[in-house]
Amino acid sequence: MRKPFEVAWSQAAIGKVLNQVRAYDFPPAPEGGGWTYGCDADFLKAICAYWTDGYDVAAAVADLNRFPQFTARVEDFDLHFVHVVGEAQGRRPLLLSHGWPGSHYEFWAAIEPLAFPSKFGGDPADAFDLVIPSLPGFGFSSKPARPIGQRSTARLFNTLMTQVLGYDRYLAQGGDWGGLVTSWLGLDHGEHVQAIHLNMFGLRPPGPPQNAEEVAWLTQFGGMMDLMGAYFRLQASKPQSVAWLGANNPVGQAAWILERFHDWADLRSKPFDQVFTRDQLLTNIMIYVMTGSFTTGAWYYRGLIEEGGVVLAEGQRCETPTAFAAFPGEPIYAPPPRSWADRAYNIVRWTDPPRGGHFAAMEEPGLFVDDVREWGRDASVRKVI
Repeated sequence: MRKPFEVAWSQAAIGKVLNQVRAYDFPPAPEGGGWTYGCDADFLKAICAYWTDGYDVAAAVADLNRFPQFTARVEDFDLHFVHVVGEAQGRRPLLLSHGWPGSHYEFWAAIEPLAFPSKFGGDPADAFDLVIPSLPGFGFSSKPARPIGQRSTARLFNTLMTQVLGYDRYLAQGGDWGGLVTSWLGLDHGEHVQAIHLNMFGLRPPGPPQNAEEVAWLTQFGGMMDLMGAYFRLQASKPQSVAWLGANNPVGQAAWILERFHDWADLRSKPFDQVFTRDQLLTNIMIYVMTGSFTTGAWYYRGLIEEGGVVLAEGQRCETPTAFAAFPGEPIYAPPPRSWADRAYNIVRWTDPPRGGHFAAMEEPGLFVDDVREWGRDASVRKVI
């Protein structure tokens, strides 16, 4: 049973957050450090000033209520989800899964082109029914009592699609944690998931690297994790430590989140403030701040460890047909060699968009939509419903 949902933040709750931002006593930052040591001090101060004096919270709430959204009880969770039945008219359901520190809002600019292509000069035959949940413990979904991981999330999302919404066969797409959730959907629920589309791999094949290219990739990945992966190691080992620091501290939460958006964006051709607008960044941050999900979002990393990690068992592979879009500005989670990916997934499509980084749907919605549409034109994908 699903219930209609609307975002409704009280003026008192909004005022409390804005007052905390105004009252924040900025600590010293290394002179000339920029983004080297964490969130850039000048950028953080500027966006906090805009947050309190320029950001239109009422307009942001109206925007978050732009599409039909609901909650549904699935096992022990009230899952929040956007459900847009567009020109597909109940056919070609597509589940879109976000990651951290993103939210369901990541897909906002892609929703209408995917659901109503004819409004954007496209073919109505390319339309999808869209289902965009908030991960458990994120945003407007309810919080777990203890860490939950991506494999359990895939089970919850499959129940949402099949038992709550009645889609016996559907498609799934995801990046970041959404990429791993989507991977588990393909591996564990292939009887319902027709095909998957990823912009970040999650599963790893068993065994050691098998060629020099794989060794080089693993070496580079390890180096990038040493340089940029401290957040992962903290949240996967002691997530409550970062929760204590961030709770009731909207500026601290913003700095932690903004650092990820900056470091994972494609900055090769334009600066950070041209990749995302201040309103986009603040709306995503407000989803964490206003729902108290900064804490349980961090727990999600520990959930990965407690559910067994990402390395497949010997002889195990995701056989669901898999498409992958290798956005070139992905700095830390650059795609592995094809030989590595083929041992973990049944790769049937691999594309190389010309630009875009980790948050592909938010950063380059046009390229993201184009790639998903082209994937959807494949005969095996078209026959979903």
